[in-house]
Amino acid sequence: MINLGSPDSTDVKDVKRYLDEFLMDERVIGKSYWFRWFLVKVIILNTRPKKSAKAYKKIWWKEGSPLIVLSQRLFEKVKKFINIPVALAMRYGSISINKGIKELYESGVNEIVVLPLYPHYAMSSYETVVEKVKDEVKNNFPGVNLKIVSPFYKERNYINLLSSKIKETINKIKYDHILFSYHGIPVSHLKISDPTNSHCYKVNNCCSTKSDAHKYCYRHQVLETTEAVVKKLKIDKDKYSNAFQSRLPNEAWLKPYTDDELVRLAKEGKKNLVIVTPAFVTDCLETLEEIAMEGKEEFLEAGGENYHYVPCLNDDDDWAKLLAKWSKKVAV
Repeated sequence: MINLGSPDSTDVKDVKRYLDEFLMDERVIGKSYWFRWFLVKVIILNTRPKKSAKAYKKIWWKEGSPLIVLSQRLFEKVKKFINIPVALAMRYGSISINKGIKELYESGVNEIVVLPLYPHYAMSSYETVVEKVKDEVKNNFPGVNLKIVSPFYKERNYINLLSSKIKETINKIKYDHILFSYHGIPVSHLKISDPTNSHCYKVNNCCSTKSDAHKYCYRHQVLETTEAVVKKLKIDKDKYSNAFQSRLPNEAWLKPYTDDELVRLAKEGKKNLVIVTPAFVTDCLETLEEIAMEGKEEFLEAGGENYHYVPCLNDDDDWAKLLAKWSKKVAV
């Protein structure tokens, strides 16, 4: 089981070390090495760690990083529902993929089911996990065979769980609108990931026009997730929309931006908002600070009245059971 990762603490030095590993990943910042080195080492790491450390302090738990704690709780539950060895790893940080594979390898395992905890395909999330695992096995663990669990963005059981999580909130309140806020990525990542080199942003309505590119298209997949959920919950078209959170300047990112949408919806008279973040299965800095805290402040300041954040699946029992079921199915 592989999740994103987290700094070891909220100390600036630990946050800086984490950001260095994360941002120097060529699949996160898809530029040449020297451009990335200058941007990260000279500019970002001299300014951002202090700001990020302050943000982490706002959401940090006594037990540690929420993402790590929740992932570990989920891991412990999955182990109870499965009869094969299980290991937990993070793409970035001290709970490394190398350590996870080594733990399984030294117990005699020669075939590993890799479960990236990302519902959608993106080069900066799912792809970087898979490629890192392949590199580690090739260089350090000869003889190990890999089976990769595919992105599960519209898998029926996952959609049922996500829908139930949202339903828990909307059954308790009166709401005007549901905003599906997904992690943002640069438009260039979509174009790079297009294996056809002729579909993404080159065909009208490319995300809704059938293509082999959709297997690797983050935008297509997140829209599919939304449509599957609203169909399951019977949500009217005028009661929901999509947006993308988090972005860096000086490059085109997926739109509309979540912060802009929060202001727009409030000014249009949507007083009671529900917001959900289906790109994540585990609450983290981006969901807890950027969406649950900053997003709420932006919505209320723009005239909204009630803001309801739907937590991720986290360590829900049914989610743990589903992960165990998938692993068994792939392992057979």
